Amino acid sequence: MSARVLVVDDVPANVKLLEARLSAEYFDVVTASSGAQALEICARARCDIVLLDVMMPDMDGFEVCRRLKTSPATHFVPVVMITALDSPSDRVRGLEAGADDFLTKPVSDVVLTARVRSLTRLKMMTDELRLRAVTSLEIGMQAPERDAVADAGKGGRILLVDDRASSYERLAALLSAEHTVDVETDPSEALFHAAENNYDLLIVSLGLENFDGLRLCSQARSLERTRHVPILAIADANSNARLLRGLEIGVNDYLLRPVDKNELLARARTQIRRRRYTDRLRDNVQNSIEMAVTDGLTGLHNRRYLGSHLVTLAEQASTRGKPLALMMLDIDFFKSINDSYGHDAGDDVLREFAVRVRKSIRGIDLACRYGGEEFVIVMPETDLHVAGIVAERLRRSIAGEPFAVHNGAKRIEVTISIGLSMLERKGEPVANVLKRADLALYRAKHDGRNRVVAEAA
Repeated sequence: MSARVLVVDDVPANVKLLEARLSAEYFDVVTASSGAQALEICARARCDIVLLDVMMPDMDGFEVCRRLKTSPATHFVPVVMITALDSPSDRVRGLEAGADDFLTKPVSDVVLTARVRSLTRLKMMTDELRLRAVTSLEIGMQAPERDAVADAGKGGRILLVDDRASSYERLAALLSAEHTVDVETDPSEALFHAAENNYDLLIVSLGLENFDGLRLCSQARSLERTRHVPILAIADANSNARLLRGLEIGVNDYLLRPVDKNELLARARTQIRRRRYTDRLRDNVQNSIEMAVTDGLTGLHNRRYLGSHLVTLAEQASTRGKPLALMMLDIDFFKSINDSYGHDAGDDVLREFAVRVRKSIRGIDLACRYGGEEFVIVMPETDLHVAGIVAERLRRSIAGEPFAVHNGAKRIEVTISIGLSMLERKGEPVANVLKRADLALYRAKHDGRNRVVAEAA
């Protein structure tokens, strides 16, 4: 795995040792000798992970970490604090500053490499989501970074999988101070339990009586509904080999027994914050995708979506030997509505028009706003006769009841003109079908509006 690692330590020998270890594993290594230099590098260069010494003269590692994690520009960069300090209070202080892990010197090559690989893998996944979500900023959606910085990581839903009463009773009691905790004592049921509920964190004991905890972690990573739920493993002090294997298969973090209360809560908060951040990124991606193909005013699909999906529908119709009808609609005298009642009234008409369109067509039909007051409806497996019946029903729906505007203060009469066309032959360009529907629409408007006209036979 190729990743850029920033090593921060004011002792040159320590820097050279870490640089040599990581370079041997084909990581791209950047170094800094002070906290200020580290912050500067992170601000101007892409780093996938920061290995940070705690004891530095100008600014200690805790403060460097805190600044990285409170900046929207760098808070998603994993930070591993490496130090000779080994008390639970020191680890908790680092985790509360935002550190993703806390490794004690001397760190074995195997442990260091496994942790760097695990965290950079997560970072790269997050980077991919962030890249896809860039469009959301361009269309005015709020970026999730500021919410993530402010998130305390509390109030999460946690599933604890442990079959020893003395263990899970204590852990559940500790976690319940900040979170909602469900306990599953049957490991064979845990995966189903996790899949059925939207948990923020899965905590798995690796010391289960008759079940391999790592297998459960692996299964959780392979199941779509639990793939993105962070996993915190709890193991005995002599379980290094199993923990390293766990990091390889997707375990996010681990704790060794005896479990310190504050460290447990700190690590849980870290994982829950990360889960919420990636969820927000995924939501932004999904919303930006929807906004890219949806008309914001009417909620119907937009012209861009029609351009791509109409081709697919035409190909399916040709392959299956089924008819495909197309309806082009135009709201009559829409400009006069805007001129007489204002553009906000015109928007009210367009929104209500979309509602009536949805009520008049089938689920398989595709309704799109083509531009302005013009709309297109594509009807798979529909011949011209049936399309005419649907079009007439829609025309009556629009003309039969006035449209409320200005929050119901006024009601105005609205009518539409409709042109119909059909896909004539296999492989026919969809542009031709649209053009014939447009010509039929022109005839409907020329002949007096408020009517349905089919393309000439």
